[in-house]
Amino acid sequence: MSKKLIEIASEIIQTQVSLTAMTATEITESLRQVFTTLNELQKAEAGEIELPEMDKMAPAEALTPENSIQNDKVICLECGAEMKQLTKLHLVSHGMTAKEYKKKYGFTMRTPLAAKSLTKARSKAAKKRGLPENLQKYIAEKQQGKAEEKESPTPETTGPAAKRAKEVKRLFGPKKM
Repeated sequence: MSKKLIEIASEIIQTQVSLTAMTATEITESLRQVFTTLNELQKAEAGEIELPEMDKMAPAEALTPENSIQNDKVICLECGAEMKQLTKLHLVSHGMTAKEYKKKYGFTMRTPLAAKSLTKARSKAAKKRGLPENLQKYIAEKQQGKAEEKESPTPETTGPAAKRAKEVKRLFGPKKM
């Protein structure tokens, strides 16, 4: 005994719901779309209607780089996978780095490949830890060190050994004996 179209459609949607969280409205809409598609395929198979070619069909909402990074998810433009962040491991599965992915799809190099909510949460956490102030202090100290270096350019203070010594002193502070 063959299954009815509604049974097939409901099985497809049950599988989809088990893999991704969906609201009741999304489930209802998906069920209607799948049922309609299956019905059209059945009629085409029986020769009652002719299906349009896939090239001529325009997707309802084409996925673009601008709308691939959403508030709660990022959609991979290579495979369509939805996740909170496009990780290095995921991009390696497509044979590319984050830099290559951004270049291919026209993202700026500073664009994070993470959901907007995740980016905001990270920014908030960094501000709570005082990162912006600490970063500004570090930049000011680095500029001050360069200015001092320009004032007294003697061979003892400008060579590679002097630069290493300054870096060690900066990182570990004065030696205590």
